[in-house]
Amino acid sequence: MGEGPKSQAPAVSAPRPKGLRGKLIRYPLPAARCPPCEAGSGVLRYPCGVAARYLVNEIFFSLQGEGVRAGTPNLFLRLARCNEECRVETHGFDCDTEFESGRWLTAPEIVVEARQLSADCGWLVLTGGEPALQVDSELIDALHGAGLQLAIETNGSVELPPGIDWITVSPKVAEHAIRQRTAHEVKYVRAHGQALPRTVVKAEHFLISPAFDGDGLDRRALDWCIRLCKDNPPWRLSVQQHKLWRVR
Repeated sequence: MGEGPKSQAPAVSAPRPKGLRGKLIRYPLPAARCPPCEAGSGVLRYPCGVAARYLVNEIFFSLQGEGVRAGTPNLFLRLARCNEECRVETHGFDCDTEFESGRWLTAPEIVVEARQLSADCGWLVLTGGEPALQVDSELIDALHGAGLQLAIETNGSVELPPGIDWITVSPKVAEHAIRQRTAHEVKYVRAHGQALPRTVVKAEHFLISPAFDGDGLDRRALDWCIRLCKDNPPWRLSVQQHKLWRVR
């Protein structure tokens, strides 16, 4: 996919810290935080005295590959950083997404880059990393103002601001640590042998997604997830089809 114009905002890249299950990781910023941010839940904010900026890993245009909205065209805004580190030993799969690097962009700059990729697309997916560390009402309003409906893919560890049109919660923390407890769909990634938890998330759709081994579907995980779906209605199967399609 082509990239939009580069901003003059400084790039940020940092080694990935060790994950802390159920706890938010606070990252160093290029300058001091403003006092309201110190009282928050580890959200990333640009220094006071300048326009609000967001640490953006990438913006691209592709098809949604999973969940109820699979197959639909979407702009994707990948926000940098995460508060979890998914590994086989703790989560049943290794995270295969690079989301540590990024550029500080304002909401209007994000809109310009997104609309250069597609002037007509009606949906934008907020993803990461963990997008809830950065998403706020200013970004939501700017994207809505550009004619975009918003979907988000979150691990549920941070409660979301109002105004997001489609919420996917894919928990990576213990149920008691989930803060976003309402969603349109809740999705658990399961490796072979992993049980299905009793979710605290109230949702319209309940999805089980087999873990991949890189870009390859793990057949044992798939067979296990099929069994889970058969044994636990209304849960249903959701596969990361974009990996099979070889698209972003």
